[in-house]
Amino acid sequence: MSKNLTTRAEDYSKWYNELVVKADLAENSGVRGCMVIKPYGYAIWEKMQAELDRMFKETGHQNAYFPLFVPKSMFEAEEKNAEGFAKECAIVTHYRLKNDPDKPGKLMVDPNAKLEEELIVRPTSEAIIWSTYKGWVQSYRDLPLLINQWANVVRWEMRTRLFLRTAEFLWQEGHTAHATRKEAIEESEQMMHVYADFAENFMAIPVIKGLKTETERFAGADETYCIEALMQDGKALQAGTSHFLGQNFAKAFDVKFANAEGKQEYVWGTSWGVSTRLMGALVMTHSDDKGLVLPPNLAPIQVVVVPIYKTDEQLETITAVVKQLVSEFKKQRVTIKFDDRTTQKPGFKFAEWELKGVPVRIAVGPKDIENGTFEVARRDTLTKEVVSKDEIVTYTTDLLAQIQKELFDNALNYRNTHITEVNSFEEFKSVLDGKGGFVSAHWDGTAATEEKIKELTKATIRCIPLDRVEQAGSCVLTGAASVGRVLFAKAY
Repeated sequence: MSKNLTTRAEDYSKWYNELVVKADLAENSGVRGCMVIKPYGYAIWEKMQAELDRMFKETGHQNAYFPLFVPKSMFEAEEKNAEGFAKECAIVTHYRLKNDPDKPGKLMVDPNAKLEEELIVRPTSEAIIWSTYKGWVQSYRDLPLLINQWANVVRWEMRTRLFLRTAEFLWQEGHTAHATRKEAIEESEQMMHVYADFAENFMAIPVIKGLKTETERFAGADETYCIEALMQDGKALQAGTSHFLGQNFAKAFDVKFANAEGKQEYVWGTSWGVSTRLMGALVMTHSDDKGLVLPPNLAPIQVVVVPIYKTDEQLETITAVVKQLVSEFKKQRVTIKFDDRTTQKPGFKFAEWELKGVPVRIAVGPKDIENGTFEVARRDTLTKEVVSKDEIVTYTTDLLAQIQKELFDNALNYRNTHITEVNSFEEFKSVLDGKGGFVSAHWDGTAATEEKIKELTKATIRCIPLDRVEQAGSCVLTGAASVGRVLFAKAY
């Protein structure tokens, strides 16, 4: 099954697109730029949702839901935000269709059903949420307001790719309001750390925490915190962002509160989000030429059991043993599937589950039953061990933890060996075009230089690392003074 997959060395982009489709994660839909997330792909997204939702609630956030449509005047209220998203907006202008008199059986927009005010299909929800907060916040007793929503958004992208960039995608967006600047900054930083924790401990993806430059900052934010990951092909991927909004949206929507002294003040805001592009990150960080490699903490099926038999009697005997095994694994909260389909041979099943990235495969045949053993195969290393029936549950649960750790360690080693310090623009271009990865270089702090480097190399400043050492140097392009290195990379 996996032999038809283009290899990463041949064409990384083609490999990715084929893998997403062949592993049953998603497919292109009949709507340009939109995707259908298939049950197996959605099962992974559900596991991501469940863990993130738990983490949000543990930090005091509650879920709510806000409208998909935003009146144009409301959207325009925060100018920088409106300008930043204007080119990606889908707009509703009419509310009814009617039969086309010139084309029987066809419909046309009813010219008499024009909306009094056009509606924007949300590319992000700050406008609708902050207009709502105006009615929710009167006193300091109403703060902090810690709200998250799970939703879909629309950004009219022209060049799309499954999960990584689609016209419609799923995400969560947190929107919080605070009494003080300090609280809002602490919230922005906290959520960046939550995202990093999730990426590293569940996705097994190491990330660099940092700040975006003013050019790359979220439209309408005073500061954008981010986590940046590195894919196997040496390109970066922004895995999550958290924005300190200052009082920009509070002022745009007149969201004030009476402080303890009764004085009116504008609230301080944040917003933060991750989306289904995390699915793309998961695929590209760990997978290989045989298919998906999923970290056990997010795999919908952690263990698959494949019976090997010739007669119905052998299958019955194997099934009785496996049923007991499944029961024991479920007690350990391990998700296990017994693939007892009679329509496919074991070789087909092995290839299918390999393609779908199930972390551990257990094979059992008549000889295994006789010997009281199971054959255990790891998806990540493609190695096998024979394990006794008495030890199989403990061995496998320990193995799942080991796989999770080793996937992270391997990704961390790749990332760390692909951060390269350079001191000249020739070096910069050479590393970018050859080795790839993050290029650590001095930058003079100007948007003009940032834009020129992007124009010349297609590399952008991914972040100013939070842990960077302040260090005097010379900008890699202009030679002007620099206070420290930033990370450049080509990115998705």
